[in-house]
Amino acid sequence: MPHPMTLLLASVTFLILAYYIKSRHPKNYPPGPWRLPFVGNLFQFDLDVSQLHVGIQQFVKKYGNLISLDFGNIPSVVITGMPLIKEVFSQMEQNFLKRPITPLREHIFNNNGLVFSSGQIWKEQRRFALMTFKNFGLGKKSLEQRIQEEALHLADVIGEEKGQPFDPNFKITNGVSNIICSITFGKRFEYDDGQFQELLKLINEVICLEASMMCVLYNVFPSIMKYLPGSHQTVFRKWEKLKLFVSQMMDSHRKDWNPEEPRDFIDAFFTEMAKHPDKTTTSFNEENLICSTLDLLVAGTETTSVTLLWALLYMSIHQEVQEKVQAEIDRVIGHGRQPGTADRESMPYTNAVIHEVQRMGNINPLNVPREVTADSTLAGFHLPKGTMVLTNLTALHRDPKEWATPDTFNPEHFLENGQFKKRESFLPFSMGKRACLGEQLARSELFIFFTALIQKFTFKPPVNEKLSLKFRMGLTISPVSYRICAVPRL
Repeated sequence: MPHPMTLLLASVTFLILAYYIKSRHPKNYPPGPWRLPFVGNLFQFDLDVSQLHVGIQQFVKKYGNLISLDFGNIPSVVITGMPLIKEVFSQMEQNFLKRPITPLREHIFNNNGLVFSSGQIWKEQRRFALMTFKNFGLGKKSLEQRIQEEALHLADVIGEEKGQPFDPNFKITNGVSNIICSITFGKRFEYDDGQFQELLKLINEVICLEASMMCVLYNVFPSIMKYLPGSHQTVFRKWEKLKLFVSQMMDSHRKDWNPEEPRDFIDAFFTEMAKHPDKTTTSFNEENLICSTLDLLVAGTETTSVTLLWALLYMSIHQEVQEKVQAEIDRVIGHGRQPGTADRESMPYTNAVIHEVQRMGNINPLNVPREVTADSTLAGFHLPKGTMVLTNLTALHRDPKEWATPDTFNPEHFLENGQFKKRESFLPFSMGKRACLGEQLARSELFIFFTALIQKFTFKPPVNEKLSLKFRMGLTISPVSYRICAVPRL
């Protein structure tokens, strides 16, 4: 009988050889750093997933604008630079429309919803969501008035702090979330609503925890990790609570649902479900209603609220910029009326500041991933079907060839001769057919909320406290918790 140690070494050697044979890259594959068996390049980022987008930049400098990285058993490429990004998302987009489904996402959403679905499900759900957004006021005065009213509520609740130091996180998040809630649930929630505050905390926690190392390891070793405790199990439990909240809202809607008079997204979805009694030929079923509603709720809450949190932080640090914004507000709007989207054209500096906050905040540093749906050739390299594609928005938004002072907060990046200047290399909402479907809504919210708050308050650091620009990485990049003072201007 062979010695047990000999058997063990032989087994390990066999497994490693089998792994390399199975996962070896084809000829003419994009260059990249060496990788370890089974974990790929995971441990070349100092075990700090929050710094992944930063760590990638060293490999871009070494290997070029199209590099390969393996995250466990997920082969990936990172695309850098506007020429390649445009080629992928405009000329070749048909080959890059799919979302990769990681084991974690499959466990939670199972190819349902709006963000990570693909194929027919994605087409049906996106088309329906866009139509519903339009029906419930997107691009119309009614929805803008809702944002203006919510901006007043938000200003009132911030005013209650009476200029004393406070953490703006959940106030801002509550205000922003009320807009998407008015579309999905047909109602807003008060800032002292305990149940809704718990919901916002759940969203905040899953956004943060999904970027944890345990969740990354779950995607690499799901058959092992599902038996182990850790943050991945916490994520599953919290998503179930979020699903339960939506399910309860659905039950409430059913009691007085009138197909002739839909009040919101849930009502409209019920009507669509009634049109398709055969659930095998359509994606309009209860599971998709829950997942699509959660996608709208999370995406419609997180991205805009995090951007506004960065905005208040930057204004508190750059008082001279805040003063210029206030001067423009006083000149164009004054103190007697609320800002509206029509004012944006007359307020190039304020518009530039919001865009610069988005550039510097960099809340989605590697974009939402895509997957290659058919063998493709890009920049002379072969990309096999199934490869995950990451867009290097970090490098794009900090490119010294595109931005005069790439690492400094400078609204002049979006100004030319005193007028607002659009920049091609600015893609916070991505581009192409899978660009953010809520872009128009988010732009309106950012302008109205930001302008309304700066109109009423001057934001300052607390006495003897220094504000930090350090970030917390989750599915988005948000500022670490901070306190500021909102001093009333009137």
